[in-house]
Amino acid sequence: MAHRIYICSAEGNTGKSTVALGALDTLTRRTTRVGVFRPIARSTDERDYVLDLLLAHDAVVPLAYEEAIGVDYDAVHADPDEALAEIVRRFKAVEDRCDAVVIIGSDFTDVGSPTELAYNARIAANLGAPVLLVLGGRVGGGRPRAEHIGHADARTPDEVAQLADLAIDELAREHASLLGVVVNRADADRLDEIVDAVRPVTRRVPAHEAVGHDDRGAAAIGVWAIPEDQVLVAPSMRSIMEAVDGELYAGDPDLLDREALGVVIAAMSMENVLTRLIEGSVVLVPADRSEVLIGVLTAHASATFPSVSGIVLVGGFPLTEQVERLVDGLRAGLPIIRTGLGSYDTAVAVTQTRGRLAAESQRKRDTALSLFERHVDGQALLDLLDVATPEVVTPLMFEYGLLERARSVRKHIVLPEGYDDRVLRAAATLLARDVADLTILGEEIEVRSRAIGLGLDISRATVLSNHDYVYVTRFAEEYQRRRAHKGVTLEQARDTVQDVSYFGTMMVELGLADGMVSGAAHTTAHTIRPSFEIVKTKPGVEVVSSVFLMALADRVLVYGDCAVVPDPTAEQLADIAISSALTAAQFGIEPRVAMLSYSTGESGSGADVEKVRRATALVRERAPELAVEGPIQYDAAADAAVARTKLPESDVAGRATVFIFPDLNTGNNTYKAVQRSAGAVAIGPVLQGLNKPVNDLSRGALVQDIVNTVAITAIQAADAS
Repeated sequence: MAHRIYICSAEGNTGKSTVALGALDTLTRRTTRVGVFRPIARSTDERDYVLDLLLAHDAVVPLAYEEAIGVDYDAVHADPDEALAEIVRRFKAVEDRCDAVVIIGSDFTDVGSPTELAYNARIAANLGAPVLLVLGGRVGGGRPRAEHIGHADARTPDEVAQLADLAIDELAREHASLLGVVVNRADADRLDEIVDAVRPVTRRVPAHEAVGHDDRGAAAIGVWAIPEDQVLVAPSMRSIMEAVDGELYAGDPDLLDREALGVVIAAMSMENVLTRLIEGSVVLVPADRSEVLIGVLTAHASATFPSVSGIVLVGGFPLTEQVERLVDGLRAGLPIIRTGLGSYDTAVAVTQTRGRLAAESQRKRDTALSLFERHVDGQALLDLLDVATPEVVTPLMFEYGLLERARSVRKHIVLPEGYDDRVLRAAATLLARDVADLTILGEEIEVRSRAIGLGLDISRATVLSNHDYVYVTRFAEEYQRRRAHKGVTLEQARDTVQDVSYFGTMMVELGLADGMVSGAAHTTAHTIRPSFEIVKTKPGVEVVSSVFLMALADRVLVYGDCAVVPDPTAEQLADIAISSALTAAQFGIEPRVAMLSYSTGESGSGADVEKVRRATALVRERAPELAVEGPIQYDAAADAAVARTKLPESDVAGRATVFIFPDLNTGNNTYKAVQRSAGAVAIGPVLQGLNKPVNDLSRGALVQDIVNTVAITAIQAADAS
């Protein structure tokens, strides 16, 4: 039977989707197949954005939207018992394909159901799913103004406790088991007080009505509080466009997903508008006030005024041809929406638009996961659900483990490619989830403006120009001193260190950063050449090499070298094998090394086989504690059945975890073949052998690849310190 968790609330607008996303992400730490189910659909006219959000998660088993829904509100009204039977039937079809299922209760969008919590409790009881109860920390759940976040209409701890008491009684009447209580959108200044007020209420729950129990057999129920966050409650410009029945008149459609953190009604002179602009706000401009429109666009482009999220032209008046030409020529990219509504109706529509945690909003998703991770004890939640630690390791589990380890050591990583959108998106995720401290290279105004335009928050990153006079002078003097034997002059050094790869490498070498990740927009040679000149190799290491961490469906293997050394000698091959084994151990993989060749054991001969045989002997001589076998063919190294035939006495054959290829041609092609054919996630290349961690990216790197590589670099930096 799959593990189940039923997430429901006692009222609407509690931000239940944040908790659902967090719970789903937490389950991926221990389960390989997670499902999502919505017993009662929000609407039959439009897709449920919460369900779409969760179905889009990488860990969720492939489910059609229709498969993940039970019934609609009409079915519940027509015959509650028949609707419940249909919900159970459809849930069982989902559960049969999963190890765990996150069930999202209804959203209180149906005003005809005053007993909605009771019906959700009844569903949970019939599905055998313990309830994670989400309570709203604010009265009514409306969207506060930015300056009131965490305070306006905030419930006191006693008020939250009273709500918890009523809701828990309702669950008990329907015989639903209670797993925990999350108070969401709570007063940020009173989180501990709220938890302390709610916990005694949960202690009154009889032991048979709780999922977890303490040492004395009493009910053990988790209680957590998550604060209000401005980004999560803010609507996107796309939602605003829909709310005012508008159309995109000008600007970049991709920027419609940026959140509007405030509203400015610009029905006044330009001088007064400028004093009222708010960072991230949407500005409502009468369409017949073209001077205000141009003024807002100019202010947005200026480094001395706040950057706004978008403009709504109200009133439906046409712009003159001259103004249209001017707007087009400014090429601001800022979304400009045109609506036929007047100023008052537009303002009402905008202020009543709720923020949605939708799949297309990276910032909202990062913010939601960060809040959940910081305020809900994921380990305790998994323990309450009694989710055992699995023997297999899926790619998502491995990636999550990387982030957890990096978060625990909190290192400082430099990203030289600040003009690449993928790097900015990765930086936003890394910062939101507290994986590492970051320095991004580039001109600050340009980098931060682009991030803001993409709707990303990189405010906690340091943005540093690689032409900064102070740093260039310091780096040039140090570089010239180290390369004087090569005839490098100070002027040459000054030019060299302004290259982003050299600048970032100097930061690492001089202790201004713990590691560097680059290569999304530069070649491997461009990224790692400075490391050879400046950082150098570790003592006893002859060659810098690389590995890919190959995350297969049920385990993680190490492939080396697939990116750096074209045709290693026997000595270099031994060096690569030992370094790769150390890297494997660094990431929790027990090293069993296979020295690959086209021949196994003593069956073959030739220069290539002899090179591998010589390298294997060198590994055994230099690292006698290491389990190593070679020469060995790939099938004998990976397949236990083949190993029993070819090398029955070997401790490595059939169970190798580290695969060392005889040359770059073989290694590079093999890792790509496995990646494409077996659906493996290839993490890397991870450079090894350097004194300090510098890692290269593929120029086709995805955002998640960059996130993973930064986490790996942070872990390497921690182990090196």
